[in-house]
Amino acid sequence: MVSNLIHKVFNNIWPMLVVFIVAIALLRFFYLQTHREKFCFHKEFTYLISIIYIWLLFEILTMTELNGTSGMNLVPFSEIMRYEFGTKMFNYNVFGNMIIFIPFGYLIGQYVNPKKVWPVIITTLLTSGVVEFVQLRIGRSFDIDDIILNVVGGIIGYLLYIGLSAINRRLPDFLKSDLIYNIICIILVLLFGIYIFGYWGVIF
Repeated sequence: MVSNLIHKVFNNIWPMLVVFIVAIALLRFFYLQTHREKFCFHKEFTYLISIIYIWLLFEILTMTELNGTSGMNLVPFSEIMRYEFGTKMFNYNVFGNMIIFIPFGYLIGQYVNPKKVWPVIITTLLTSGVVEFVQLRIGRSFDIDDIILNVVGGIIGYLLYIGLSAINRRLPDFLKSDLIYNIICIILVLLFGIYIFGYWGVIF
C-alpha cells in the first residue's frame, strides 16, 4: 500500500525531483569547493536523502488523502477502530500513517541526538498537527488518529536510531570507517539506479 502511494506521488513529481536533485548536488559541490571542506560521499548522500524524504513526505501528506474522507475527527481511535484489522483500508490508514513517519523519527535522532524521547514526540506531534490543519484548510480532513499514528511512527523511528547506534558502537573500527560507509552508499545508489531505470522502462 505504501509503495503504491509512493509510486503515485513519484509519477507526479519525478521531473521536478530530477531537477531538484541536480540543483542541490551542484550547490553542495560548489559550497564544499568554495569553503575547502572535505567531501565525504556517505555524509552528502545522507544529507540529500534527508531532504528528498522531507519533500516526499510533504507531497504524500498534502496531495493525497489517506483516509478518503473530509471533515474533522477529534475522537481518538475512532477512525482506527472503524477498519477491520488486516484489511486493505486498515493497512493503508493505520500502518501507512506510522510507516511514513518512521524515517522522520530516525532523522530527529540522527540530527538532534536527544537523550530522551520527548523532543521526538513534540517535534512529530507539532509537525503532524500542522499537516492535519493544512489538510483541513485545503478541503481534506483533520484526523486526531493520524496524529497519534504519526507520533507512534516517529517514536519507532527514534528507537530504530537508538538500536542502530548501539550496534554501530560495538562494531570494529574498520567497519565504521568512511570508506565502508561510502561503499555501502554507492551500492545503494546503484541499486536505486537499477530500480529507477526499470521503473522508467515500464512507464515509457
